[in-house]
Amino acid sequence: MKTISKFLTIILVLAGPATNAQNIFVCTGGEITFFSHSTVEDIDATSKSMNSILNIATGEIVYVVPMTSFKFKKALMQEHFNDKYVESDKYQNASYKGKISEKIDYKTDGEHDITSAGTLNLHNVDKEHTEKGKLIIKDGIISIQSEFKVAVKDHKIAIPRLLADNIGDSVKVTFTAKYAPYKKDK
Repeated sequence: MKTISKFLTIILVLAGPATNAQNIFVCTGGEITFFSHSTVEDIDATSKSMNSILNIATGEIVYVVPMTSFKFKKALMQEHFNDKYVESDKYQNASYKGKISEKIDYKTDGEHDITSAGTLNLHNVDKEHTEKGKLIIKDGIISIQSEFKVAVKDHKIAIPRLLADNIGDSVKVTFTAKYAPYKKDK
């Protein structure tokens, strides 16, 4: 919880004094998965440690996930992922900072197709992304779901030639985030 509090403080400071706390919604413990298909084997992992902030007045959105929070079915895959590929000791988090293009009435229940354009930082490499998703408002609860692909080479993640058949060129990323209004700690 200390990490998310520090995360929120940094974001609110960056947002500036004009940011109204009633427009800020947070997600802690969002779920993110990735899946890579290859001819040899499929690799998938899940994290339930994604944090996010959504400013409903501006459409700005930020996601952060600790790389070591991904859990694999095979311990050796998890070890290789952290040590050899994403180098979690050096590059601890993946993040996305973007903006939802559509204007949404957040006071009315409904499902909305959305587009977000922004920057994905993975393995300390920034890459512009424009992704589609679904924003759902039900009984005042906001949730966002999305699925998109990330090319491994775009983030300078080196795959040894010997293992090239084991790991796909791109990874399918899926996430779900549920938001609650931000409440400042007293």
